[in-house]
Order: sequence, then C-alpha cells, then structure tokens
Amino acid sequence: MTDRPHLAVIGAGPAGLAATVAAASGGIRVTLVDSAADAGGQFYRQPAAALGARRPQALHHRWRTWVRLRDGLRTHVKAGTARHLTNHHVWFVERHEHGFTVHALLGPEQVDPVEVRADAVLLATGGYEKVLPFPGWTLPGVVTAGGAQAMLKGALAVSGRSAVVAGTGPLLLPVATGLAAAGVEVAALVESAGPKAFVRRTRALVAQPGKVAEGAQYAARLLRHRVRLLAGHAVVEAHGTERLAAVTVAALDTDGRVRPGTERRIPCDTLAVGHGMLPHTDLAQTSGCRLDGPDVHVDDEQRTSVPGVWAAGETTGIGGAALSLAEGHIAGRSVAARLQDTDPDPRAWAAAARTRARLRAFSAALDSVYAPPAHWTEQVTDDTVVCRCEEVTGGAIREAVTELGAGDPRTVKLLTRAGMGWCQGRVCGPAVAGLAGCELTPSRRPFARPVPLGVLARAGESEEH
Repeated sequence: MTDRPHLAVIGAGPAGLAATVAAASGGIRVTLVDSAADAGGQFYRQPAAALGARRPQALHHRWRTWVRLRDGLRTHVKAGTARHLTNHHVWFVERHEHGFTVHALLGPEQVDPVEVRADAVLLATGGYEKVLPFPGWTLPGVVTAGGAQAMLKGALAVSGRSAVVAGTGPLLLPVATGLAAAGVEVAALVESAGPKAFVRRTRALVAQPGKVAEGAQYAARLLRHRVRLLAGHAVVEAHGTERLAAVTVAALDTDGRVRPGTERRIPCDTLAVGHGMLPHTDLAQTSGCRLDGPDVHVDDEQRTSVPGVWAAGETTGIGGAALSLAEGHIAGRSVAARLQDTDPDPRAWAAAARTRARLRAFSAALDSVYAPPAHWTEQVTDDTVVCRCEEVTGGAIREAVTELGAGDPRTVKLLTRAGMGWCQGRVCGPAVAGLAGCELTPSRRPFARPVPLGVLARAGESEEH
C-alpha cells in the first residue's frame, strides 16, 4: 500500500470524512488528521463511551449518514488504505518539491511534534462561531450556541436549568430544541431576523423543500416544548453579579435598531448566543491559498489556487453539513484521480455537484436572512469588554478610531492590543471590525495555532507519523 499516492485530509467533520472515504475508495492512501479524540466534528460530535448513552441518535439528525461515514472510515482503516490520527493539532502545512509536510502537535498538552508527509492535502477545517458583544456577555452562564450544543452532544450536560437562546442563524433552532428535550426550561428563542426577511427570500428557500421541512420540524418541537419565539428581537444586556440571572430583550425596527419601550427582562441562568459562523482559513492562508472574502476559493473540483491543495466544507463557505458532505465527496474523487495521473470524470460526482449547486444557492439566501442587526454596535457601551483576552473595552476601540485615527482592525490592534490574546482575534475580530466601521478581513498569521519555540527549533527533524 505504501507505493500508492498519499493524501492528507485535515479535519474529520462531514467534509473530511466524505473526502477520506471517497479518496480511499478511489485507490489512494489517506491519512485523516484531526484534533478531536473521535471522528465526526461538531456536527457528529458523540458522547464519551463511559457516559453510557443509550440513544445517542436522539441528539442528531441524519444519523444514518453518520453511520455510513463511520463504517466506511473503519473499513478503510482496517484494510490499510486509510489512517485516522486523533488528537493531532495541525499548526502548519509546508510545501516542498516532494509534496507536503503536515506539522502537528500531539495530545492535550500540544507540545510533542508530529509530521505527516503527503503528495496532496485536503483542508476540511470547518468553521467557528461568531458572537457579537453586548453588556454582560462575559458573565458566567453566557455561552455560545455551539458551546451549549457541544456540551449536550459530547458530555450529555447543560449549563443550567433555565435558558434563553438568542442571536441569529439556523443553529439556534437545534440548540433550543435540544436543550428543551434535555429538560431545560427554554424561556425564549430570540431571533433578530424578522418574518419579512424570510418572505423576501421565499423563492430561494422553497427551492429546498427538504430544508423547509426540517425547519418545520424544529418549529413543531418548539411548540411542543412551549418555547416562545421572539422574532425581530435581540438580547441587549445580560444581568447578574456572580453569574447570569436574567437578560433584557428588545424588539428591533426595520433598520435593525432597538425600538424604545419594548425592553423586557427574562430570568434565566443560561444564555446561549450566536450570530452565525465564519470559515476556518488559517491553514489555507498560511499555505498561500486565495480567499474570496472570508472563504477559501475553490474551482469545480474543490481545488484551491495552490497546486496540490484541495478544500471542502465550511472553510470554503458556511453552508451546513449536507453541503460539506457533497463538497467532500467531490474533492475526494478529484484528488484520487489527479494523484493517479488521470483526468477526473465529472460524471462520477454529478449528483453531488447538483446538490452542491442547490445548497450553495440556499446558503446564500440564508446569509441574507440571518445577517446580524445592522446597528448592533449601538448596544455596545463604552465599558463593555470587547476583547476578552486583553480586556479591551468598546470605549478604547472607539477612542482609537475617533481620536487616534485607526481605520482598520490591524491599527486598532496595534493601538489597543485588541486581538493580541490567546484566540488571536478569532472571537473579537468581527466586533472590532464593526466598531471600527470597516470590513472584517482575515488576518495573515505564520502559523494556525500557538507553537512552542522548541518545536519550531526542531521542525523537520521528527520522524514521519
């Protein structure tokens, strides 16, 4: 098997799994590299075996698809056509004349270096949540919507007994229904998008009847659990001393501004909040891949602008698991053919290409529906912490813009340290850009994650894993 061309897939979510199975089935060796202890990514996150979950499928939809991917991976691992490296945190993809070297850090401490050499690389690094700040958002009990879902799926745990789910985006629906099914009293689902936003996109939305039916199922579950839906509303403040005790919710006008006099206070000990997602593009950028806005640019075969590098899933644009599966399948088929010096036959992935086209159009419609309120920055007070790592407030950022002439996030960073902390601006980046009045542009970093200096000094000396 060692004489077969070798593909390294980074990320074991839906796109990475689909690509691994497709590429290995196409006759090449595949090494699937992932930072988690188990395959599945956030979408197919599984509870630890020690928890003894009797019905893990109750936390998921498209369970049969997960079983098919899981069993396909296991079959290829057993046959020796694929490897699955868990707890490997990739920090750099090095390109050289003989192919690529994937540099990773092993284990929870992330200090032991590992290298994987391959003829091609497929980036399936997924996305991460966007959360916009508001007064009180740093209180214990305020979690991201995805964080609440990860706790439920991975640990069968919830962060409190009563919750408000708020922000914007389709992720709020499964989070609210999942928490309610787990016994949490979900006081409200607060969605900033109003009904008119959906009416304006009716044609694009009904073009995907399966997605509409899925949304209707979530709506029925909300009704069954008596979860109040507040559309066209937003959380404007979280209250508490030691931890969250309540939130203030207000209605928004057609311009996205808070309507005075509509504020209401809702007691809760958990606020799960999110404002959509952004693609993970760190590895793509350090590899020199072209971006289209925040997304990695790919062609019809999912090839990036860098020869030998493919990308699939949320890193090429946020669109959900079904789109990630289609892109991963196409990428895997393409890589298998290209590495064996044959021209890929697009007919081999025609069904996946049709699915990709439909879901990309659907995702574009959702993006316009679920855009955060246009004037969300007006709710960020001067003493609201925006950059949590460096404790930079909204007032400090505004001062950097109005008094010191900063006109972009990088200058704000230099003047205030906003974005210089452990997360390197991944959390506060959208907020800093919004307060500075400019577009969010991905930051160029030499590495995708912090790396010990000793590892850098020994780079290239590790044995291939």
